[in-house]
Amino acid sequence: METVDVTIVIVSYNVRQYLRQCLESIERCRQMHRLQVIVVDNASQDGTASMLAPLFPWVEFVALDENIGFGRANNIGIERARGRYTLILNPDTILSEDTIAAMIAYMDEHPEVGICGCKVLNPDGTFQAQCRRGFPTPWVAFTKLFGLQALFPRSRFFAQYNQSFRSPDETYYVDAVIGAFMFCRTEQLRAIKGFDPDYFMYGEDLDLCYRMLKAGYRTAYVPTTTIIHFKGESARRSRINDVRVFYDAMVQFTRKHYGSKRWLLRLLQLGIRLREMVAHVAQYRQGVLLLAADVAIANAMLLLATAIRFGSPLGFPDYAYPTVFIVLSAVVVASMVAVGEYFEYTYRVRNAVMGYLATFFVLSSLTYYWKEYAFSRGIVLMTVGLSMLGSSLLRFAMRYRQRGYTARTQRRALIVGTTAASERVIEALIGQGSPVAIAGVVAVEPTEAETFAGFPIVGYWDYIERTIESTRASEVVITDRTIPRSEVIATLSRLAPRRVRFFFAYDDVELHAQRILSDVSARRSELPPLLRLRYRLLKRAADLLIATGVLVVGWLVVFLRRQPLRPWLERWWSVLRGKRSVVGLHPSAASHYVGIRDGLLSLPMLVPPSVRTEALIARLNEYYVTEYTPALDLEIVIRSLQNRTVRR
Repeated sequence: METVDVTIVIVSYNVRQYLRQCLESIERCRQMHRLQVIVVDNASQDGTASMLAPLFPWVEFVALDENIGFGRANNIGIERARGRYTLILNPDTILSEDTIAAMIAYMDEHPEVGICGCKVLNPDGTFQAQCRRGFPTPWVAFTKLFGLQALFPRSRFFAQYNQSFRSPDETYYVDAVIGAFMFCRTEQLRAIKGFDPDYFMYGEDLDLCYRMLKAGYRTAYVPTTTIIHFKGESARRSRINDVRVFYDAMVQFTRKHYGSKRWLLRLLQLGIRLREMVAHVAQYRQGVLLLAADVAIANAMLLLATAIRFGSPLGFPDYAYPTVFIVLSAVVVASMVAVGEYFEYTYRVRNAVMGYLATFFVLSSLTYYWKEYAFSRGIVLMTVGLSMLGSSLLRFAMRYRQRGYTARTQRRALIVGTTAASERVIEALIGQGSPVAIAGVVAVEPTEAETFAGFPIVGYWDYIERTIESTRASEVVITDRTIPRSEVIATLSRLAPRRVRFFFAYDDVELHAQRILSDVSARRSELPPLLRLRYRLLKRAADLLIATGVLVVGWLVVFLRRQPLRPWLERWWSVLRGKRSVVGLHPSAASHYVGIRDGLLSLPMLVPPSVRTEALIARLNEYYVTEYTPALDLEIVIRSLQNRTVRR
């Protein structure tokens, strides 16, 4: 069997175009070295193997039936390697002409090194710090997780993970190099049995370097040659939550190699959960900031009104403080949430006015029951009136700023669908002087086509959220009727913090009508009622109240009627625990809405079972989600009771 200098193993997943340019860069290196190139395709849906195999006949393609993860797929390639050295390479990389030569020269001169990596650049030419790293010991993981590394990038104590205290242009030993480019000695790589298959994505490169060190070989960073890495394309085109997987891999590494320090491991896990919580809250940062501003305005106006009425901003008796500030803040926030402010991504003057009217009603009622705090209705009126003015002006300013920003920046749209209607919508957008730039086309199903109507196919519907993020799209135009509305609603709810506008346009006339209405009202795509916080809180409160009452009283009725008690208890206990709702969705394989519970009662239950098809259930579920009101719940309960009475 012919011996080769280097075996290059590439694991690919839905990155056909990136893989093609990667193989083209390798082809230039083949002129100087004997290379064996193995591409392990992790069940891509974009026709990677069938499209590229004829273009690169010197590449060995291994097509898998399922995505088995980065490490397992690389191990398949390592088993087939015939070279003295094996290069583990990501498909979203571009090699320089001298990359292979520089790596071979370094490894030949340094027999103590088992793995080496080169200098890695981003597409814009900036340095990619992850190309040399420290092992994520509990302390190193802690400093990265809590941002200490970012705060002190030049500190050897805090910046061990990304090694940012070291020069990127010097050669030195490191703990680990990036998994996108790992130049290894094949014999030693096989001796440590390749990658640990327990890692799916992220962490396996660190684990490999750690085990290579335990086997007596060092890892080196060699910046004498560079590659370009587009960073995370395979993860972007999958459903994987790469941030969560990264931190889980860090925990897995720590547990495997530092398991004796259990308290540090628990601290790391706690930190990960706290970071996730902070990231979740950060999605609502504009709403949280507006909430804080409204609270500050209300309390400032209370001080002003007190000063006007009593001559001092703290003119109330001592026992009133800080109770008056706490109660005012709580009532303002609760009233604003009740009218849809802060967490529904729509900040309107009308909502502020309605919220403060509710605040005035609640505060007036409270002072009626607690006479010791009824200092002056005039102060309540002034506080609410001035606060309403201040909050309204703030919202006017926010709206003016947003409109100014929108006017200065071109909006970017994704067209979802590759139908004739999609083509007409694209023609309408580019032919009418639209201020919207088409960022690309999203196919509903995987396709081997690379373009549609002159625009690149940038992703598939299953990965729409990552595609929106990577293309920085602000509008999504859905032109394919085959996409279930339930999927669109679920996607809209997850993307609500980004305030992306969704349009349903199955022809160009419908698109223009929707855009005009949206632009005139300056409204974003709104969450369906049942996904809005105020309705969810109201519905949950009603569930708790009803379930508690039924469990306290209803068991006696069930017992007297000699009906099975356990199934009845299980149903209502599931409502109390939040697993189900009194009124909710009907279980259906055709429609599933994230965050909305199935109900003991539902709209489809009002339909006779003989005509209750899956299609009808899906349609009625959609109606319930999009047209929900508390009155609809009440009507369903009344109709259900009437139907039971009739049957009896």
